[in-house]
Amino acid sequence: MVKFKDYYQTLGVPRTATQKEIKTAYRSLARKFHPDANKGDKGAEEKFKEIAEAYEVLKDPDKRKRYDTLGSNYKAGSDFRPPPDFGGGGGFNFDFEKFGDFGKQGSFSDFFDILFGQTFGQPPQGGARGASQQQQRAGQQRQTQQDRSARMYDQEADIELTVEELAHGAQRTLKITPPGAEPKTIDVKIPAGVRAGSRVRIAGQGMATQRGRGDLYLRVKVKPHAEFTIDGDNIICEISISPALAVLGGQAPVPTLDGTVKIKIPAGTQNGRMLRLKQRGLPAKNATKGDLLIRVKIVIPSNPTEKERALYEQLAELEKHSTAAAT
Repeated sequence: MVKFKDYYQTLGVPRTATQKEIKTAYRSLARKFHPDANKGDKGAEEKFKEIAEAYEVLKDPDKRKRYDTLGSNYKAGSDFRPPPDFGGGGGFNFDFEKFGDFGKQGSFSDFFDILFGQTFGQPPQGGARGASQQQQRAGQQRQTQQDRSARMYDQEADIELTVEELAHGAQRTLKITPPGAEPKTIDVKIPAGVRAGSRVRIAGQGMATQRGRGDLYLRVKVKPHAEFTIDGDNIICEISISPALAVLGGQAPVPTLDGTVKIKIPAGTQNGRMLRLKQRGLPAKNATKGDLLIRVKIVIPSNPTEKERALYEQLAELEKHSTAAAT
């Protein structure tokens, strides 16, 4: 029989706690009971695991909602059985009599595995095939537990990149302070082709434990750019041209990720027309590049010179004659 775990009590927060309050409580307790700060103290190590398990559930809105459906009637340490309508993490039927000590080698408790696991407690199917299927499920579960254990010690941080760095990659020197360790600087290489929301894995730079180190994941954010906006693999910019260039056509300078180039403006270009420079965008997954899309804006002079005004007046007369002839 497993015991109920009060994750709110473990973190010392009320059931109404906000995500920020939960995170703050976890960080404070994790620092206090971290194995590196309590070398050789098995009690602190077990407490650290309990804190990590509680945070794993309460930081995740879906897991927390599922846990909260159990209600507040249970007390920590009391015998626990899921309610009859509690379907389990993967919709399986849990057999308490056959569960035994199966889950005790994992990084989280049996209680956690009952709520969020998928394959525990299922008796063997008939014959060798059934035994093989059970072994396969057990192996998958052990791998899941190992992966979960590793994630416990991973860390995350934000890194802000320019649009140019998304296209060409970047080299950064970062100052980091992993939990339980001293501040240090590391050199990080950001590959070309990452996007806003991507995560860049820096192996072995996460939380230090007696079992090794977790990884550091850098969440990519993109700095606003004065000239470019991003649309998938394409980038968009805007150029201003004169009415004469729009009518007659010609060339105009255009900014790109590799410097300024000149682009052909077709005669008769209308305001808002989109022109395209192929392969001038961001790297795509299929080893190609997106395009540079150029929005044309026709700018009318606000303070024309006398000569310009005279020419516009001549143009206005021509337009009158053209209109009269058409009617």
